[in-house]
Amino acid sequence: MVKRSKFRQSCSTFIGDRGGNFALTAALIIPVLFAAGGVAVDMASMMMAKNQLQEATDTAALAASSSLINEGMSIPNATKLARDFMLSQLSQSKSSLTAGMSPEEIAAFDAAFVNNTKINIVEKSATNTVGNSKTYTVDISSNYSLPLNPLTRLLGQKSAQISAASKSLSSSETKNALSMFLVLDRSGSMAENTATVNKDKPTKSYTYDCSYYSGRKYVSKTCTGTETNFITKIEALKTATESLTGYLKTADPTGALVRTGAVSYNASMQKQTDLVWGTDSAVSYVKALSASGGTDSGDAFETAYEKLVLVNSKKEMVEDAAHFAKNKQVPTKYIVFMTDGDNNYTSADTETKKWCEKARADKIQVFTVAFMAPARGQALLDFCATTKAHYFKAENAEQLNEAFKYIGEKASAMTVRLTQ
Repeated sequence: MVKRSKFRQSCSTFIGDRGGNFALTAALIIPVLFAAGGVAVDMASMMMAKNQLQEATDTAALAASSSLINEGMSIPNATKLARDFMLSQLSQSKSSLTAGMSPEEIAAFDAAFVNNTKINIVEKSATNTVGNSKTYTVDISSNYSLPLNPLTRLLGQKSAQISAASKSLSSSETKNALSMFLVLDRSGSMAENTATVNKDKPTKSYTYDCSYYSGRKYVSKTCTGTETNFITKIEALKTATESLTGYLKTADPTGALVRTGAVSYNASMQKQTDLVWGTDSAVSYVKALSASGGTDSGDAFETAYEKLVLVNSKKEMVEDAAHFAKNKQVPTKYIVFMTDGDNNYTSADTETKKWCEKARADKIQVFTVAFMAPARGQALLDFCATTKAHYFKAENAEQLNEAFKYIGEKASAMTVRLTQ
């Protein structure tokens, strides 16, 4: 009985010793707490890494799709473009991913990332449409091992696998033929500078009179200086027109679906082109434009409208008949109307609005672009646009180009989107 009493007394003493209990508990719990803290830090890092990799695959897929459909890039070049995007994204976060690694380990990490980045591009040509209707599907997947911090490794986990995948679709869905007439301002104010510097030639030379007196003798002299070479409005218009027609040409390289024409105006309407297949004629017309004179858009808009709705001796619309003979389709009709100023007389506004209303009644889609235009010019173009989404207010050369690109993209029905 004495021995049992001593044993119970010893147990009771051990259990009652709070200092001993705390030390034992701490010895068991502290490593777990450290590991849990490491896991929390790594979970945040893993989430950030996952988001960065997903953003990289999304961006790369969209860039490749856009280049394929909008720029006519080849599949090998689009694949390289996507891979370059991925490597660029890696370089932004690489220092944190490879901290503490040797040069050999970093090289192995890079090689593994490249090998684990899979890019697959599939091209399909539509068989139920006329022209160059194509669809590109871009699949990108990638993964890499994210090193975990030493605290998490207490749980036996050295790294975590980070992965992401994206799929994008781009298509040129030119299912309907189109006829488009450009109505463009070439008045004197179009010779004014924009705020955009010419990237190819940022400065230009100019001369000035720097004559002087030497004693009583007058010395005639001309000096030369340099100044910033800004793009003029008319130059910006030429570039924007090429952007617009570039979309049409990409969607219809054989000239089986698209007919275009152009007319310009200053104080009076200038000679126009006829509506012809393709875009080359309209582009050449715009490239030859120079800026001079006043502004009156009435006759020019009327001409564009009448060219699109002209009826032949058989009482057929000429444009409809031309398309049906070539592609068996009824074309969608567009007018692209651009100005940088006010008409010289309000009567010209009234005349232009009359023809805009006729175009609207005849289902002609009218896109309008007010290019650095004052309030009255903006109001006229806002009125003429088929919908609010058809009206653009461009305050610089870049916005003009973007507006024309958008019109070209919409007219040719090109789409680029993520599907996964």
